[in-house]
Amino acid sequence: MDFELGEVQARFADLLWQCEPVASGELVKICEKELDWKKSTTYTVLRKLCQKGIFKNENGIVSSVMSKEEFYSLKSEQFVDDAFNGSLPAFLAAFSSRKALSNDEISEIQQMIDSFRKGG
Repeated sequence: MDFELGEVQARFADLLWQCEPVASGELVKICEKELDWKKSTTYTVLRKLCQKGIFKNENGIVSSVMSKEEFYSLKSEQFVDDAFNGSLPAFLAAFSSRKALSNDEISEIQQMIDSFRKGG
């Protein structure tokens, strides 16, 4: 699945996640007001996001196939897979080599590790 969104698609997706489910006619009005888009632009970008499997337009009602959190989680997984051969430790090493982790971040990561060790 293609999880890459350009700036325009990302703004539109955020708008959709905020107002879903929404009638497609109402979505056109929202996009005209919020993004200064014409009807054709709204439907073109909507079609592309539906083709990516993120949203659906059934019987004139637009809703998400996956939540914003699910989308960004899958996008993150894809990034780690593509850039670090799926190695989360390699990603964390690269990330922390240029940006020091705060004590709060370290504690949060440690809590996650402890939770995974306990099986939950």
